[in-house]
Amino acid sequence: MATEFTVRGSYSAFQRPERGTAHVTLSCEGPKPQPVYDRVVADLDAVKSSIKVLHDPNQGPVTWWSTKHVRTWAQRPWNQDGKQLPLVHHASVGVEVKFRDFDALGRWVSQHVSSTQGFGLDGVVWALTENNRQDLERAARTRAVQDAARRAQEYADALDLGPVRPVAVADAGMLGNGLHVAGGGAAPYARMAAAKDSSGGAELELSPEDIEVSAEVDARFVAG
Repeated sequence: MATEFTVRGSYSAFQRPERGTAHVTLSCEGPKPQPVYDRVVADLDAVKSSIKVLHDPNQGPVTWWSTKHVRTWAQRPWNQDGKQLPLVHHASVGVEVKFRDFDALGRWVSQHVSSTQGFGLDGVVWALTENNRQDLERAARTRAVQDAARRAQEYADALDLGPVRPVAVADAGMLGNGLHVAGGGAAPYARMAAAKDSSGGAELELSPEDIEVSAEVDARFVAG
């Protein structure tokens, strides 16, 4: 009579990011709406001009960028004594800029931090290119299946049942029998991180972390 083994295989690899997308907000506030709006539009024009000089979809250093619409709103704040103060008008716009050259990314951010009053860096999304991501994902799945086969064979060897034979392989949690996904399955292929100000204050220090590419599979084997 054959003995059945149901196991979970996993594999994780770490890859240095290949792209960094800066998420930027340009903002301004003041007592009158038009000057606030005009300030943000002027800042946006300056930022767009600096991006266009660097933009080349194939060679970079900027491979892609986009801007959102300028938002405006007003609010009437309260002071610490509970008194309502005059209206404060706000305007802001989001900008995303994808770099393949991380040194150029650091210089670009530092330039605007020091010269553009309403410039704020919300963070940088570090990511892999699509082609490389797919290759790494495929390799991770292969290694996860191999890990499952190794685990099943170790169980069979402990029982002196001989070689195992696969009968089912599925993504983690899809074979049923009470199995549950551990660790949330595959890891994301992008990582958000904020830039840190360097000690001198002249240039921002960008320290991208390696991106984890992982896979988990469930497999069923029989032996004996």
